[in-house]
Amino acid sequence: QRTANPFRLVVTPRGSKRSLALRGHLADPQVSPGGAALVWVFDFSDSESELVQLRSDAARARSDFAALVGLIEAAPMPMWFRGPEGELRLVNHAYVSAVGGEDARQVVADGIELIESVDGLTARQVAGQAFAKALPIERMVSVTIDGQRRALRVTDLPLGEEGIAGYAVDIEDMEQQGRDFRAFRDAQRAMLDQLSAGVAQFDARRQLVFANQPFQRLFALGPATMLDPPQFERLLDLARDAGRVPEARDFPAWRRERAAWFQLSAPQEEAWSLADGIHLRMVALPLPDGGLILIAEDRTEQLRLSAVRDTLLRTRTATFDSLFESLAVFAPDGRLQLWNRRFAADWGLEEQFLDTHPRIDSMLEKIARRLAKPVKAKAVGDAVRSATLDRKQTAGRAVLADGRTLEYAGVPLPDGNGLLTVLDITDAQKAEEALKQRAAALEEADAMKTRFLANMSYEFRTPLTSIGGFAELLEAGLGGELSEAGREYVAAILASVGRLGEQIESVLDLSQSEAGMLPLAREEIELLPFVTRLAEERAGRISEAGLTLDLRGDKGAGRITGDRRRLGRALGHLLDNAIAATPRGGRILVELGSHKGGARIVISDNGAGMDGATLARALEGIKPGKDGKEAERRQGIGLPLARQLIEAHGGTFELLSEPGQGSAAIVELP
Repeated sequence: QRTANPFRLVVTPRGSKRSLALRGHLADPQVSPGGAALVWVFDFSDSESELVQLRSDAARARSDFAALVGLIEAAPMPMWFRGPEGELRLVNHAYVSAVGGEDARQVVADGIELIESVDGLTARQVAGQAFAKALPIERMVSVTIDGQRRALRVTDLPLGEEGIAGYAVDIEDMEQQGRDFRAFRDAQRAMLDQLSAGVAQFDARRQLVFANQPFQRLFALGPATMLDPPQFERLLDLARDAGRVPEARDFPAWRRERAAWFQLSAPQEEAWSLADGIHLRMVALPLPDGGLILIAEDRTEQLRLSAVRDTLLRTRTATFDSLFESLAVFAPDGRLQLWNRRFAADWGLEEQFLDTHPRIDSMLEKIARRLAKPVKAKAVGDAVRSATLDRKQTAGRAVLADGRTLEYAGVPLPDGNGLLTVLDITDAQKAEEALKQRAAALEEADAMKTRFLANMSYEFRTPLTSIGGFAELLEAGLGGELSEAGREYVAAILASVGRLGEQIESVLDLSQSEAGMLPLAREEIELLPFVTRLAEERAGRISEAGLTLDLRGDKGAGRITGDRRRLGRALGHLLDNAIAATPRGGRILVELGSHKGGARIVISDNGAGMDGATLARALEGIKPGKDGKEAERRQGIGLPLARQLIEAHGGTFELLSEPGQGSAAIVELP
């Protein structure tokens, strides 16, 4: 009333939830003279509640929008928003970093696109297609980010009439893992193709997904079959048609039993005898994903060798029993292992007593009662102990109480046992005959040693092959992912198997060569490629040792006729010897040429060299010690074996060396 200004006011009466709006101004003097004021009162409680709710919703919307914007901005993947026309309106920080922009405003203003044109379509055009179809579009593209090509999965998502949202997920690591897995799978399958055993893998649907070459050969699977891989049951049907499964009276039931392998919790092993005499060892390995790995190993040759071994054992027993000489084999602990019937007759021992495999001490008590001088029984025990423990051969004579004279000898055997031979030399005629038979017995013992070495080599090869095969499967991850230490252990196993196998072959070749029984598979050999391959096989060792190898020769070096494997072993030992004898930074020279209608190979190095005594010891290899108790190791068996193999081919081997001047191995082959 004092200022005559109108007013508006909102009040809430005390103790009331209603909202009142007051509006006042001066009354018209004609209506109310004297400066009266008119006040209008409006009740807008409902409108005020709605207004408060709208303000709260707006605040919440602003908060949610700010959180959403913050989330999009903090997202590690590039995200953007386009208008209905496809123009960039919003981009997050990851987008700005990916395109190398200064900030989001600059990127939007310049319209910098993250995705390159693909098949003539820009990223904006693809977004326009998604907007027009009102459907999201997802595609895989390659993008350059920070100078590197990365694979992205890009999605354009229309948001009604507002525009199009987009985001890109970096899948380069996943793609790389996929490439690595495919490369590993291909390498694994290539490795499986090199195995002698057949390996096939089936998935959870029981469909064949892989079969290596040996498996395809064993089960007569042709190229057409591999192009359309069959189910497990169908594979058994095909194998039955080809005669590669055992004969079964109820084949459907037999097939169902094998199909149950997929539900096993542990490996299953079976032996299959085929109609054509082939014997297969089948191993079924169920996989955690419901699949199956089937391993087929051809054991025909192993069973044949086992039968041959059994025949040899029976032949040996029959031979022992038919010998004129008494024979007994004792273990290193003095326990009787083998004997013939004449041994029991000569010493007057009961078969029942010998069947208990007594120790030599118990036998001497019974033998002493039959000697003219019981104290001489100790000499028989000394002969056995000398053969088994001291590894020395001793001989002696024992006079029995009935007047007969027995000559005995203790002979050490290669397997650590000792052989006791006994011969009745009562009169001169029998003595002469006995000497002849003893010589024959020694020859038989030598032949038996050779056969024993050959048999033992086969016995060693079988477990070595198994150890190597299973180690390779472990290395390939078929038994599960290995730790770093596990992979090192498996690699050590494989390396040891290779070294031990090579040592067995070398010892066998050396023993056969010394006995004059080395078989040679002769063939025409191109000298230069042959020696080149040997050098390439040792390239890794040469590089690790810091050496250089110079191979001189041309195609005119000519051809030779010989056993490729054994000549390779001989020349390989010479190369290995040169590598071992040459210090880091040294040089090895291999020269190939012709000589007197044959070939001449010179392998030289600039190592420390050897004097005459060392050179002689190197050519001796392993020699018994002077006291006969221990073998004195010279330079290994490499050089003696090389000389034996070269001479077996009718060639000559000469090793020249001077201290400080290195060594040179000269090989001449016809």
